[in-house]
Amino acid sequence: MADAPRFESVQAVRDGLRKVDYLADEGIAGIVYLADRLKKPILVEGPAGTGKTQLAKSVAELTGARLIRLQCYEGLDESKALYEWNYKKQLLRIQAQRNEDGTWEEIENDIFSDDFLLTRPLLEAIRADDPVVLLIDEVDRVEVETEALLLEILSDYQVSIPELGTIEAKQIPLVFLTSNNTRELSEALKRRCLFLHIDYPDVEREKEIVLTKVPDITESLADQVSRIVRSLRQLELKKSPSVSETLDWANTLMLLGVENVDAETATSTANILLKYQSDIAKAVKEFSNNQQAAKVFAPGPK
Repeated sequence: MADAPRFESVQAVRDGLRKVDYLADEGIAGIVYLADRLKKPILVEGPAGTGKTQLAKSVAELTGARLIRLQCYEGLDESKALYEWNYKKQLLRIQAQRNEDGTWEEIENDIFSDDFLLTRPLLEAIRADDPVVLLIDEVDRVEVETEALLLEILSDYQVSIPELGTIEAKQIPLVFLTSNNTRELSEALKRRCLFLHIDYPDVEREKEIVLTKVPDITESLADQVSRIVRSLRQLELKKSPSVSETLDWANTLMLLGVENVDAETATSTANILLKYQSDIAKAVKEFSNNQQAAKVFAPGPK
């Protein structure tokens, strides 16, 4: 499984991600480079909507690898994450062979073969012949016991199936695990991963993201959007605006033909950025404060 490195340098990662419209800083690019060279998974933590899932998608796009995604949720088990047997098909085969000569051992060897195996994302990634990026999304949503399913894969890139034996990876996938940090992950899982924290971007980087992702937006409007969003994140909100919501708001302002954001415009579109009424009320109060509004909405220096 000595796969060739995907990236020549940290700068190559950064430049490549920019080509697919993902603006990575030195820290993000460095971890992706090391994960590729060390053949280790990346555990990406941070607030929701900061680009954790998009990082895996962008790396897959950059490398031309197939993206395999396991969306985690409470109650996820082996049959949905790894594999299960097609019991209905097995039963039909047993019934078809009932009147034929053959031992139970022969029937058992038949029904516990690849023809009756339903592969789920983890096993699919291990068995893939082509390059793969495996995204295990929101791993903090599963129970602690379910994490054990991941340990063998993340340690040795192999899966043990009692009826078939150990299946080793044909190529080592680049693995991303994302977490919104809703619960503490096990030490065993963390030991197997490189750690990356993606926080909200600073004003200049968020402005650059807006300019990259929102067609035809002016630099002045992108600057206003990024500074207003930063001011909202400084409030005590139930949920701060994510980067994806910043982009939604910028696109909304473009559709409305807004060139300069005033307090009235910000108030009438606050529901694009914020998802709780109490947060919207705090934002409206912020917008209605004339002194603060002048500070927030005035175009920045060019």
